[in-house]
Amino acid sequence: MRRPMMRTPLHALPAALAWPLALLLAGCNLAPTYQTPQLPVPETVSADGAPVQAGESGLQQAESLKHLQWLQSAQLRQVVALALTHNRDLRMAVENIEKARAQYGITRADLLPGVNAQAQASRSRTAADLNANGRSTLATQYTAQLGFASYELDLWGRIRNLNDAALQQFLQSQESRRNVQIGLVADVANAWLTLAADQSRLQLARDTLASRVKALELTQRMYEIGSASGLVLAQNQTTVDTARGDVAGFTAQVERDRNALQLLVGGPVPAGLLPDAGTLTTDDVATLQAVPAPLPSSVLLQRPDVQAAERNLRAMNANIGAARAAMFPTISLTASVGTGSTDLDRLFGGGNGTWSFIPLLRLPIFDAGRNRANVQVAESNQRIAVAQYEKAVQTAFRETADVLADRAQWNERLAAQNSMVAHTQKAFDLSNARFRTGADNYLTVLDAQRNLYAAQQTLIGLRLSEQLNRVTLWKVLGGAESAARQPMAPE
Repeated sequence: MRRPMMRTPLHALPAALAWPLALLLAGCNLAPTYQTPQLPVPETVSADGAPVQAGESGLQQAESLKHLQWLQSAQLRQVVALALTHNRDLRMAVENIEKARAQYGITRADLLPGVNAQAQASRSRTAADLNANGRSTLATQYTAQLGFASYELDLWGRIRNLNDAALQQFLQSQESRRNVQIGLVADVANAWLTLAADQSRLQLARDTLASRVKALELTQRMYEIGSASGLVLAQNQTTVDTARGDVAGFTAQVERDRNALQLLVGGPVPAGLLPDAGTLTTDDVATLQAVPAPLPSSVLLQRPDVQAAERNLRAMNANIGAARAAMFPTISLTASVGTGSTDLDRLFGGGNGTWSFIPLLRLPIFDAGRNRANVQVAESNQRIAVAQYEKAVQTAFRETADVLADRAQWNERLAAQNSMVAHTQKAFDLSNARFRTGADNYLTVLDAQRNLYAAQQTLIGLRLSEQLNRVTLWKVLGGAESAARQPMAPE
């Protein structure tokens, strides 16, 4: 005789699998595995000034960045391209955009109801003393539902205003990124030009030291044959010592300039991209921005910092609407449709359907002034945003006016300094010739020598300042693409 097959009832399966399933899920961890970031610096800290060679990734993109064509130096354009790839401040600005985009997506989701599916199984035992028949009982229930809970009908625009505020904050983050990018380009250009100027100062100090060493050797021989006094020899020695100190000081300054440039770039800069000592004396590194005269103040409204301030003002204005809407009644809807049964086999059988619909009207009557205070806070934030926007416009106007004021005088200042260098060179040559013929003492030569050296150093500083003024002019006008580029809305 064939024995019947024993089958496990379906309602017993959840209880049998509950503990293993719970233990399995308890071991899950969805957090990413933490890894310590690699150090973006060389393995050793040295002061020898030898730049570490960097990889070629990111170097080629400089030629495709049309807004860098105002930089005449191909080396500087490639350094800026490296900074746009590796600078940490710009990375944070980009991630802030992604964060604002996600926040906008969260707020926009409130415009539509969220639908959830829910399945539930329960099994309970009632004690014998609690039953009228004096026997314990087991009860099993299975339900499956689909529905949404607490969906608010946006009658007064509260959710729409919150959504608009989130959108404006997203657009503000885009403008902030543009502002960081423009500032980064200007900072990298300034650091690169400063390095070039200090290398020119260092080269001048080295050339001066070499000439003074030769003069000291000549004076030493003249002293040995009795044609020069010990005073003249000592005076020559002081000029050599002064030049040696200048060489040491400018050497250290060049190293600090390299470190500052590498921090802006976000990593080591290849030696081939660093400026040389003659960079500022040969060609213009930055071209002049075409500026109409007079310059309309409305052009400054396209600056990313001004645009960001206006986006913030729009967001604060929308928050007022959301705060005011909270003072009015709200209607929330909760609804579900599903099926239920005491037997899992008949869960989706006929006649087991369930549904519910629960509208909820909430009317604020007394909240101790909370909603009114929230409106006042929103209005105060809006007034603060107005002041911040006006300050941003005033700052843009002041910065541009200062740059244009300096721009008008640079040609005259450079011409005057070039003339001074030429005449101090002539004075030094004449005084040196008069000393050699015995017509004048060596103090006159020392004065002419110091004046020439100071004039040459001042000329290097003026050339640097003139190039920095061009970079600043590009920056205060919002970059080359400020008027053409507009922030994109999130998808």
